[in-house]
Amino acid sequence: MAEGLSLTAQSPVAMASSLSSAASSRLLSSTSTATKLSLSSFSSSASSRSFSSSLKCLRTSTLISHHLPNLKRSSVVVRNGGFSTVASPKSAASDPDQLKSAREDIKELLKSTFCHPILVRLGWHDSGTYNKNIEEWPQRGGANGSLRFEVELKHAANAGLVNALKLIQSIKDKYSAVTYADLFQLASATAIEEAGGPKIPMKYGRVDVSGPEQCPEEGRLPAAGPPSPADHLREVFYRMGLNDKDIVALSGAHTLGRSRPERSGWGKPETKYTKDGPGAPGGQSWTAQWLKFDNSYFKDIKERRDEDLLVLPTDAVLFEDPSFKVYAEKYAEDQELFFKDYAEAHAKLSNLGAKFVPPEGIVIADGPTGATPEKFVAAKYSSGKRELSETMKQKIRAEYQAVGGSPDKPLQDGMELDLGIELEMWLAVGVGDRELGMKLDGIGEEVGVADVGDLLPPPPVKI
Repeated sequence: MAEGLSLTAQSPVAMASSLSSAASSRLLSSTSTATKLSLSSFSSSASSRSFSSSLKCLRTSTLISHHLPNLKRSSVVVRNGGFSTVASPKSAASDPDQLKSAREDIKELLKSTFCHPILVRLGWHDSGTYNKNIEEWPQRGGANGSLRFEVELKHAANAGLVNALKLIQSIKDKYSAVTYADLFQLASATAIEEAGGPKIPMKYGRVDVSGPEQCPEEGRLPAAGPPSPADHLREVFYRMGLNDKDIVALSGAHTLGRSRPERSGWGKPETKYTKDGPGAPGGQSWTAQWLKFDNSYFKDIKERRDEDLLVLPTDAVLFEDPSFKVYAEKYAEDQELFFKDYAEAHAKLSNLGAKFVPPEGIVIADGPTGATPEKFVAAKYSSGKRELSETMKQKIRAEYQAVGGSPDKPLQDGMELDLGIELEMWLAVGVGDRELGMKLDGIGEEVGVADVGDLLPPPPVKI
């Protein structure tokens, strides 16, 4: 099968270190060393809440106590006299701080080896074995880390992916509290974002299978040149619970990567776009800039003017099948729409078949671990009611989708959102007033902004 990014594609290391990061920085993040002050005993019952003496003023606040039943079960960490929140329970399959640190190491790996395409493919092929008709885990396949075992790596569709494992194994060894299942999906999403693609609304906490006997049988991944490409794609992706829009959007990731005929039987030995690398030279790419994530794949497939660019049967069918063509035409014209639909489809694919601990998963904040929490100054966030921009509405939807919630419903226990987004939601309903700010300031001079988001979950907002 072809090398690149349709679930069977094999992808080499590739392109320039000047790739811009698509991941946006969050407002703040936690620092490292800590002494814990547990607030995890908070529950929906007011009688069970217990505050330390330094937080007693919260009890006396009418406005704040109104929201106490919705307090998230988290812990507050005292760091150098300040506070910040720990976003997930100790029983999680992967450690949140190690996930964040692993993400930073993956970014450095991408800068030095240009391995974006093969890391995307690694995540896809681990999750793409999912069968929605099988209920039991791990028999149903999906994102469970089974691809680390030799028996599955030897599947024809996974040719070359042993190289991806070699690339990230040192990161796995360094962060032993991160599961393989999470690491594969973290690497895949980070590669998309670092190549200039959209931010993927990911969640983590996937449980690993324990042995090779739990690997899925061969034949669950798609082929590049089946007799009836449209029927084949639907057979494979419908089995996963995906739809035509997902199929076309995910196909757009072929904007990254190249195919090597000596591995897959598809493509030219080299072209003007691949003869000099980066990485090992050779192969045939789908796009001229094959390490830049954009919508050029759809434009190039539609126009087919460059014989040095690859078009597989499963690519061509996107503009031949009536249903596929609707989406392919839109994505060729509208990159913003493509990015939106791709981010949703990628997140959906990355969750297929996974068993999460905790069940709702873990959402990790942007930015490296170790940043100093910003001190909460109420006046900075108390400018009155504010209209939400369309961009902010999209961000809010993405945040809620990542945690499995809805903006128009109360945030459930254990769910965490980007703090900047929570504050925007407070302002949107006109609750960012100075009185609230004064009471929050009364917690103490060293309280960080992170604690405000944990103590006051955002209000429901209709968008």
